[in-house]
Amino acid sequence: QVQLVESGGGLVQPGGSLRLSCAASKTLDYYGIGWFRQAPGKEREGVSCISHSGENLDYADSVKDRFTISRDNAKNTVYLQMNRLKPEDAATYYCAAQNSAFGSRFPTEYHYWGQGTQVTVSS
Repeated sequence: QVQLVESGGGLVQPGGSLRLSCAASKTLDYYGIGWFRQAPGKEREGVSCISHSGENLDYADSVKDRFTISRDNAKNTVYLQMNRLKPEDAATYYCAAQNSAFGSRFPTEYHYWGQGTQVTVSS
């Protein structure tokens, strides 16, 4: 098993930036990692994912060219850099790990989840 802890959320104005971190309790070398978000009354959405090596990345169309996922396996940490934030990006953001090296944006394919970090985008 792996425990995940997200951090870096907060309140930001539209157009601002945040960097979310997902710290793991053990090595992430063999896990695909995804970032997901869920706003009140909405389904959980796959925002981005990264393969175990960091070579394969994927983004939802709604965040492409604004968000960047990366990982530092030496630190057992995955990041989500979020730029040009919009009010519709506001949600609770979760990171998740799957017992597969490839990563995906489908939440049902993930086995381990963090508790989430809140992102609020408002002026």
